[in-house]
Amino acid sequence: MSGKIRLSKSSVSQAEKDAVVKVLDKEYLGMGEEVKLFEEKIKNYLETSMDVVCVSTGTSALHLALSALGVKDGDEVLVPSLTYVASYQAISATGAKPISCEINSNTLFLDVEDAKTKITKNTKVIMPVHYASSSKGMDEVYKLAQEFGLRVVEDAAQAFGSKRDGKLVGTEGDIICFSFDGIKNITSGEGGAILSHDKEFIQKVQDGRLLGVEKDTDKRYSGQRSWDFDVNYQGFRYHMSNIMAAIGIVQIDRIEDFKIRRQTIAKKYLNAFKNINQIQNLDFNFDEVLPHIFVIQAQQRDELREYCILNNIECGIHYKPNHLLNKYKIDYILPITEKIYENILTLPCHFDLTEEEQNTVVGKIREFYNV
Repeated sequence: MSGKIRLSKSSVSQAEKDAVVKVLDKEYLGMGEEVKLFEEKIKNYLETSMDVVCVSTGTSALHLALSALGVKDGDEVLVPSLTYVASYQAISATGAKPISCEINSNTLFLDVEDAKTKITKNTKVIMPVHYASSSKGMDEVYKLAQEFGLRVVEDAAQAFGSKRDGKLVGTEGDIICFSFDGIKNITSGEGGAILSHDKEFIQKVQDGRLLGVEKDTDKRYSGQRSWDFDVNYQGFRYHMSNIMAAIGIVQIDRIEDFKIRRQTIAKKYLNAFKNINQIQNLDFNFDEVLPHIFVIQAQQRDELREYCILNNIECGIHYKPNHLLNKYKIDYILPITEKIYENILTLPCHFDLTEEEQNTVVGKIREFYNV
């Protein structure tokens, strides 16, 4: 085998390319009927009673959700520090302050007990992150939210197609935000979605993605636009285009194939590493989790990563904790998060990863630890 083993990649078939060309041939590239169809496909796949609103990115989904809730300067949002900076940027874009919280050392999910100690009169929202596509611990989040009257915005960017307690993520909860960027479980090139049962909230989200123009969504679905309109609150140019939606429509039809392959890869890694003392697997159920990334906790992480790279194996670190970034520095420590950060390593996991390539990854890791 030759060439680099990629950490992640899009899987694009001829069907996605044909769908994009079809939209280009229509010469209506903005938000229109394909976006409406993609929203309907998401709703049907999830078998959810929630409303679905597609937007331009997963980050814009988080920002728009918080904005539609009225989160503003002076407010606080509880969020695990171990997440991509997008979660924090979405919060700070509203003027609110992200409050960095600890994680569970076995699942890397939000530590609810730690979050509880950080609630103040300014706390408005909890933003649990479905780290590596898992949401084990979400029930405790909702109990905490109910106790203190908080809204929950689930950063489920990585979790489309995953289940929790036998139900697909996006079938229940307060507000769910997905991402469909180029390497997620399904992609629309770039894109995201917001789901909720809250009708008033959804109306604000629909208007908000179109610069706050009231009731412009239905016009756009029919290939028209509003000319005589009103705007009552801050909006953004966060709508999804027909080009992105066309890709997503095809991808969602392929998700069961994606799920089988990604879960097979994850289970093979689990089995391969279970007897290596220097590696700790995360406490995930890969019959339910559709893994966007596969993360291990590894001793000598940096040396192992260098060894893999030298052997043409891409590896990642998901993520540098946000409280260690200059913009989001805090005056307290998060010892569990900081310790975990020293050990986490992300291994190649994507639909097109071949069995030969995965065998090479496993073999080189075993070789490194001399087992």
